[in-house]
Amino acid sequence: MTQNNSQLFILVFLGMLTAFGPFVTDMYLPTLPAMTGYFHTTSSQVQLGLTASMIGLAVGQLFFGPLSDKYGRRPPLLAALILFLLSTIGCLCSERIMQFVGWRLVQGIAGAGGIVISRSIAADKYSGKELAKMLAIIGAINGVAPVAAPIAGGSMADSTGWQGIFWTLFVLGIILLAGCLHFQESLPRTRRPHTEWKDVYINFIKVIHNRRYMYYILQFGFGQGVLFANIASAPFIMQEHYGFSPMMFSICFGINAISIVISAACAVKFPHPEQALYRGSMGMVVVSALLCIALGSECSFWIYEVLLIGLLSMLGLTFTASNTLAMDSERTHAGMASALLGALGFAFGGIVSPIVGLGNIMTSTGIVFLVGSVCSFLCTRMALRRTLALAQYYKK
Repeated sequence: MTQNNSQLFILVFLGMLTAFGPFVTDMYLPTLPAMTGYFHTTSSQVQLGLTASMIGLAVGQLFFGPLSDKYGRRPPLLAALILFLLSTIGCLCSERIMQFVGWRLVQGIAGAGGIVISRSIAADKYSGKELAKMLAIIGAINGVAPVAAPIAGGSMADSTGWQGIFWTLFVLGIILLAGCLHFQESLPRTRRPHTEWKDVYINFIKVIHNRRYMYYILQFGFGQGVLFANIASAPFIMQEHYGFSPMMFSICFGINAISIVISAACAVKFPHPEQALYRGSMGMVVVSALLCIALGSECSFWIYEVLLIGLLSMLGLTFTASNTLAMDSERTHAGMASALLGALGFAFGGIVSPIVGLGNIMTSTGIVFLVGSVCSFLCTRMALRRTLALAQYYKK
């Protein structure tokens, strides 16, 4: 990094890029029920827009990560931001739901560029304690952004509708584009690996043949499926079933998201990450079973809310542990492993999002919670079975 960019600029710029993904996926959540009327369609089809953006965020990370290693950070980031602006205009001009869904896919791919490149810029610029400090700040922003995005969207929903929220995202894209134009390349040509695209594919094959790594990221993927089932269903359950306003939904959604952040921080208090992963996965099964029964019997809001906070807290424990264990088990190809980990999480989230809108949303959401939690626990068992010290974790 040249001296033309101050540390303050880098911090603000990377922070905004990190928050980019959560704002793309979460900011318009309070308007999902209203969009069914606007497009004259069903809740399941409206949720396809969320699915498309998450699939785009998954695919885009696998594309922009290797691209930025080969050609530098600035050119791919510029391309991603321009593509984001065009896709946002496409969403605003959509007259049919499937047009909107298509543009959301492109918007997700573009948004992925900011997520994956922001981590790369931090690694280019800093090392040692400085890098750890920068990544900690980025991680904190990543924890706050999913809370702030729906609250910001809820405050705008009644006055501007979903179009106003997407115009806000467009303005955010303009600001980031201006920042990117000011940004000086952090990866000089001399530090770029001279690899062919076929080598990237070969490394990908090597990574997926690491069984322990694959079990950890599959556990993370099923956990993300549970998380995004909540993201897709909560607007409809809280607003249509319990009668909350968009703003009240946003506040409750933010409180629930904070429970993930707190439990993720508590995961580091365990003596071993395997313990946090095992106990969190087991807790998910127990709480999701209770939540499935409660939702099926159309429980009161407070029963739903308490059980949901419990489920999200268990998720937070597993997220920290599974990420740590996955990356520790695949150090040789850490870049590809990181991209695959992030991509799989968004892909699983994209798959389950429209499923919760099928039939009775209370029942289908409870079933998805339970199935995802059971699969997550099975992956945990398979992953930990391959470690030498596993027996002591099961006894504790």
